[in-house]
Amino acid sequence: MDGIGPLIVILLLAAFAVIVLVRTVRIVPQQTALIIERLGRYSRTLTGGLHFLVPFVDIVRANIDLREQVVSFPPQPVITSDNLVVSIDTVIYYQVIDAKSAVYEIANFIAGIEQLTVTTLRNVIGSLDLEQTLTSRDQINGQLRGVLDEATGKWGIRVNRVELKAIDPPASIQESMEKQMKAERERRAIILTAEGSKASQILTAEGEKQSQILRAEGSAQARILEAQGQARAIQQVFDAIHRGKPTQKLLAYQYLQVLPQIARGDSNKMWIIPSELTDALRGIGGALGATKPGADGDDDDWVEPEQAISNAFEETTLADPATALAEARGQAAQSSKEAEEHAQPASRVQPPVRPGADAVPPRQAPPAQTPPPPPAAPAEEPPADR
Repeated sequence: MDGIGPLIVILLLAAFAVIVLVRTVRIVPQQTALIIERLGRYSRTLTGGLHFLVPFVDIVRANIDLREQVVSFPPQPVITSDNLVVSIDTVIYYQVIDAKSAVYEIANFIAGIEQLTVTTLRNVIGSLDLEQTLTSRDQINGQLRGVLDEATGKWGIRVNRVELKAIDPPASIQESMEKQMKAERERRAIILTAEGSKASQILTAEGEKQSQILRAEGSAQARILEAQGQARAIQQVFDAIHRGKPTQKLLAYQYLQVLPQIARGDSNKMWIIPSELTDALRGIGGALGATKPGADGDDDDWVEPEQAISNAFEETTLADPATALAEARGQAAQSSKEAEEHAQPASRVQPPVRPGADAVPPRQAPPAQTPPPPPAAPAEEPPADR
């Protein structure tokens, strides 16, 4: 028994020494603050590092985390200015910058921030209607942060950000909003379809108009060229006959050669001999010697006209096809631009249309060369009367 007593005393002293050492030495982590009270009064604030305390005199009142904290509050019912109840979830980002004030100025700063957030949120949302509430989150966040930061400043807390996590209107209102949005989208789709159909019809009509104009111009140019070609052919034949000086006998012989072609055909049931046939036969007979030469005056020389026939192309002027095509393209481009501007919505202000602004520049075509007129046959002096 005598040996056990001293052993118990030694164990008690060792336990007391350990307790004293634990109460004396404190290691504070980084971004952590310890509030120390000595005999019930605030003594000092310990920051990160190794510190020594007076055992049984200095005690740790609170352990404060100095890092930025995130707290999410449950949904709160809030009434808007148009008497609709919406549920709003909020998230607060705060940081303790003064550990002493956070411990001694307020009993529970988390509960204080929550209640202050709810009251401030109701004041802000109460001045907005539902549509403004749904579209003004940045404005609401800024107002909440300003009020909370000002109120929590004396608590040693800084509110960095306030975010509205969710804004849930009533189910009936949400369903009505979805129907309204669907109707609005359908209306826009119908309007866009009608505008597209209108623009398509306008462009189609303008295209048909321009195509008809171009076809008409092409047909006119073709007719002009055909008429000029026929005129030139007639002029050349006339000049050739004029230069050949045909006699009446030659013309009668040519007339007889053409008669079988006139009578040719399966549908011809009757052939009428022209009255000029007897004159042609008489001419041929005179050529074979049946009549005396010069009896009927057929051997007279060809008499040249006093004035030469002018060229058939002198008074005919053909427009340049390249220039006409360029003008048609310019008109088509202008019509297309007008159609696009007419297809725009009526609410937009249409700029004034400048004619020919988008016209295709005409390509440089070589100047049309008019063929030189054929040389006129020299006028011969009329033979003396016999």
